[in-house]
Amino acid sequence: MESSAPPGATFDIAIIGGGVNGCGIARDAAGRGWSVYLCEKNDLASSTSSASSKLIHGGLRYLEHFEFRLVREALIEREVLWRIAPHIVWPLRFVLPHHADLRPAWLLRIGLFLYDHLGGRHYLPPTRTLRLADDPVGEPLKPEFKLGFEYSDCWAEDARLVVLNARDAADNGAVIAPRTRCLSGTREGGLWTLIVRDERSGRVSKIRARALVNAGGPWVNEVLESTLQIPTPAAVRLVKGSHIVVRRLFQHDRCYILQNKDRRVFFVIPFERDYTLIGTTDLDYSGDLDTVHVSPEEIEYLCDAASSYFRAPVTADQVVWSYSGVRPLYDDGASEAQEATRDYVLKLDPSEDSPPLLSIFGGKITTYRRLAEAALAILSRRLPPARKPAGWTGQDALPGGDFPTNGFETLVSQTAARYPFLARDTVRRLVRAYGTRAERLLGGARTQSDLGRTFGADLTEAEVLYLANNEWAMSAADVIWRRSKLGLRMSEAEIQDLDAYLGALQAQPQTADRRGASVG
Repeated sequence: MESSAPPGATFDIAIIGGGVNGCGIARDAAGRGWSVYLCEKNDLASSTSSASSKLIHGGLRYLEHFEFRLVREALIEREVLWRIAPHIVWPLRFVLPHHADLRPAWLLRIGLFLYDHLGGRHYLPPTRTLRLADDPVGEPLKPEFKLGFEYSDCWAEDARLVVLNARDAADNGAVIAPRTRCLSGTREGGLWTLIVRDERSGRVSKIRARALVNAGGPWVNEVLESTLQIPTPAAVRLVKGSHIVVRRLFQHDRCYILQNKDRRVFFVIPFERDYTLIGTTDLDYSGDLDTVHVSPEEIEYLCDAASSYFRAPVTADQVVWSYSGVRPLYDDGASEAQEATRDYVLKLDPSEDSPPLLSIFGGKITTYRRLAEAALAILSRRLPPARKPAGWTGQDALPGGDFPTNGFETLVSQTAARYPFLARDTVRRLVRAYGTRAERLLGGARTQSDLGRTFGADLTEAEVLYLANNEWAMSAADVIWRRSKLGLRMSEAEIQDLDAYLGALQAQPQTADRRGASVG
């Protein structure tokens, strides 16, 4: 896939950082007709944006910290994102058991009443009260939990949300350059001049832009101080969140939001059909941002917290996978990591007579689209007139999401009928990942062999080529942990084989056959 800019190219906006905020801004800007260049030193969504709890939610616990504006904005965004990406975003029901020693039932009822009414909910069902002894969701829980409350939020395939924003940006003309490091940035002649290096080939090139966005996530201050040599305008609180995955703990499809004795909340969520996701932790972090991993103490914390609710204990030897990310929160002086604001803060540097630099602090995946609108509202004063008004990203579907929110099962059935040789579970997975674009991947295949070799699980050569040619996948980890979670079902030997295949693919010239008819 072409990801480099023409020599000497000048863009309206350059963006450093390929997480959800950077790619969300790239999509919005490119769709409005501005020329966009985005570079990311690793894969898209390779850090914080693929290490979330995978939830599109208002943040029930943020009400305790009186973050009503943030909660309202996030609650509204749930249905917006569900509408524009019904393949990778869908509703979930969450069960909150009442814990007699923690928050009182009346407080939970008030919080959930606000949660139901603060964000203009239209399609998601409201809260209801549960007698846990009479409902299947009570069966896995210890008998002392008798009362519960069930409410709505949404799930999102977080890394795919990032990649699809990047894909739509590229479809609108943006240059998306993963594995491209920004070495330096200086203001010259009324423009930003960036020196960038392709981390695979080592090739160094120069990019010019009228405006620069620092969407470096946890590296936001490093970009400012080391790459741009500009003093940081705000303090960042780095907070580490970790998750563990175990074999499926219960058979029903609802999730749990559980209160721990330290008054934090954590989630227990059905995951990838056969697994359960448990998280997250909240710990201040000061280590190496490139080697973040779950500690034994975090695993013990999550296992103990879950075991305090479930009849069957959860132990460290049940963990089949874990992941960890660092959230770059705006430092508002909160005493505890879990109390630090999740709201976003945008800092413009500074004067009217020089090309602008906008740095992003904080934020959460649910509100990335609104953050992008706010960022472009600031920068638009220094850019040519836009071709589209603000707000278009909440109306136009993300790639593959051009079907009704209630049309997922219909699309699965239609795809299964067209490709009857595929197992139903494979069809569901492909439609969940690619929506209507699953047919671009499958093309005119009539038999399984038409899709090429199978690397493991149900991952075919046709899918790998689609991801390489359309979604910037360059390594096995890109494919099996970010663009899918097939790593849970593949052996180490299969993963190494896939890595070797992708390595050989990257070494090939970018021919028309290699790129495929589905590019773009």
